[in-house]
Amino acid sequence: MTSTTELVHRSDDAPDLFVRHWASAGQPWANVLIVHGLAEHGGRYERTGAILASVGLEVEAVDLRGAGGSGGPRAYVERWDDYLDDVEARVRAIRAATGYRPFVLLGHSLGGLVALDYATSSRPAPDLLILSSPALGSTIPGWKRTVAGLLGRIVPATRLSNALKGDQLSRDPAVGVAYFADPLVETSSTARLGAEGFAAQARVAAKGRTLRIPALVTQGGLDTIVPPASSEWLAGLPNVRRIVYPELRHETLNEPEGPAVVADMIGWLREQVGRERPAPVPPDPGTGVDSADN
Repeated sequence: MTSTTELVHRSDDAPDLFVRHWASAGQPWANVLIVHGLAEHGGRYERTGAILASVGLEVEAVDLRGAGGSGGPRAYVERWDDYLDDVEARVRAIRAATGYRPFVLLGHSLGGLVALDYATSSRPAPDLLILSSPALGSTIPGWKRTVAGLLGRIVPATRLSNALKGDQLSRDPAVGVAYFADPLVETSSTARLGAEGFAAQARVAAKGRTLRIPALVTQGGLDTIVPPASSEWLAGLPNVRRIVYPELRHETLNEPEGPAVVADMIGWLREQVGRERPAPVPPDPGTGVDSADN
C-alpha cells in the first residue's frame, strides 16, 4: 500500500504544505497525523504509514514548512509557533473531513517535540498522542547550543551541520545510505531553527507535565541522538505509557524491528480507542520494556 500526495495551498500567506495520505483498509476507526523529525520529511514513513493503514487507520504525514515538499526556506523557522500553526492546519482539516473520529498525533524526534508542545497548548487537541524518540533533550554540546542561540538572533540563516551519521539512525545500513542519498533530506539546519528548537525544549520541559491526553512514548535504548533519559519523566505522568526498546537506535520505526514497534503502537491505540472516552470537542471555527503503564 503506497501513499498518495497533495500540495495543500493556504489562504493565510503561510507556506503551502505537502502531505501524504495512506487510505485505510476498510472502514477507518481512527485518524493518524505523522509529524517528521529534523531535516527529513514524511516520505521516510512509507513503511509505517502502510502498516498503520493496513489495520484500518486513515493516515497522513505532513511536511512541516521548510522541509520535504512544503514551501518555505529550507530547515528554517522564523518562530517555533509556525510549526504549531502547520500542525493545527492539518488537525482542523482532518477533523472537518472525518466527522471527528478519534484523532492521533504521532511525532518523531523533532516532530515529537512539536507534537508534545502542541498537545499541551490551547489549540484544537488530538485525542491520543504517540511520541517516537521525542527530542526533549539532545547530545549536542553546550557550546554549540550557545552558538546557535547567538547566530539565531544575529545571522539566523547561517547553516550549521546536523552532524548525523547513518549508523545512529538504525542498525540497518541501508537506512543510513538512503537517508544521505535522499535529495529531500537536509544535512544542515539554520541557526534560527536550532535556537528555536532549544528554546522549545526548555518550555516543554516546564509545561509538559500538564499533559492530560493519553500518550505512548517509544524510545530506542541505544539512541545516541536523543538521550533515552530525556523522556523518562513522561513515564510518571497519568495516562502515559513509555516503552524502551533496549537494542534499538534513534529511528525505531526504521529498525529491522520497526514493524513490531508499529504493532505495539497499534495495540495501544486499539486499547485506548476501545475505552469509553468523552466525545472529542470540535475545534472552534477559524517488543520493548515498559518503564511505566499508568
